[in-house]
Amino acid sequence: MKEKRKAMVPKTVGVKTVPVGSLYPNPHNPRLLFDREPLKTLRTSIDKVGILVPLTVYRDSKRGHFIILDGQRRWICAHELGLRQIPVNEVAEPTLVQNIVTMFQIHKLREDWELMPTALKLELLMIELNERNDARLAILTGLQEAVVTRCKKLLSYPKNFQDLMLNPDPDARVKADFFIELYPVIHDRAISKLDWFSRPTFTRQMLGKYGSDKVIRSVTDFRLIKQHINNARRTNKLQELGRRLQTFAKEESTPISHLQIASASVAAQARKLTSDILKLTTVVKHMNVDQFYGEEELWERLSELIDVVKAKLKEADKRLQ
Repeated sequence: MKEKRKAMVPKTVGVKTVPVGSLYPNPHNPRLLFDREPLKTLRTSIDKVGILVPLTVYRDSKRGHFIILDGQRRWICAHELGLRQIPVNEVAEPTLVQNIVTMFQIHKLREDWELMPTALKLELLMIELNERNDARLAILTGLQEAVVTRCKKLLSYPKNFQDLMLNPDPDARVKADFFIELYPVIHDRAISKLDWFSRPTFTRQMLGKYGSDKVIRSVTDFRLIKQHINNARRTNKLQELGRRLQTFAKEESTPISHLQIASASVAAQARKLTSDILKLTTVVKHMNVDQFYGEEELWERLSELIDVVKAKLKEADKRLQ
């Protein structure tokens, strides 16, 4: 695989200075969104000291002009500052696959990148190579395997939802994390089988409930919704959960707490308490009494625990009578 990755990188032709107008953006750049605030900082720096690192480009054999492999933000700033010339490092023209892979390997995935544009280029690469394995795609692109998995989740959404993640206005743009966190909810097998459920409709409804002043304030709230679904599944309450979920989806003001089924919630607490008791029982059973002989507080707490347990068992016995 290492030899294949080396073969993906185009050979260097040479460093030169070319007119700013002779360069064009790379149509296969995984980064499509360039927000204004970060660009301002870079433009100020270039205005003071110029472009210190040459852009990486190749010459398009069909159109004759240069295509940017690395440095599109520098090129945008050069345009805005009215610079006439720009330093470039020309490499040999890559194939389509080389182009996409090189872009991934040059840029990796920076924290300020939006994930949807990366997902679109990953999709093109998957089509060209007929490859869908997450691990192999990660090795090929240099992305983390978890990032590849997240990209594929985004690609499962219809184009109209993908476009929300590509909005040029960062204030109007819907973050990819919204759709990634929603994914386990709308792909839950039991939920998908509900007669009223439609993934596109439900997604639109969740978008309507999402915002700093709305019911779903954080994308991590979808984890709580998934937990309610899991609790209902364990206690055979999915039918009731389905009815509650339908109301929750239709009415923007209905809170997430509406999904909590008392018996399901209690069952989940009971399972955790049982697990904790088993752990404590194991620890106490294997205690070396001589080792803890002088630890009076420990023995007092154990005595209190015995009294509490006896009282609760007695209370439970009365309930059964």
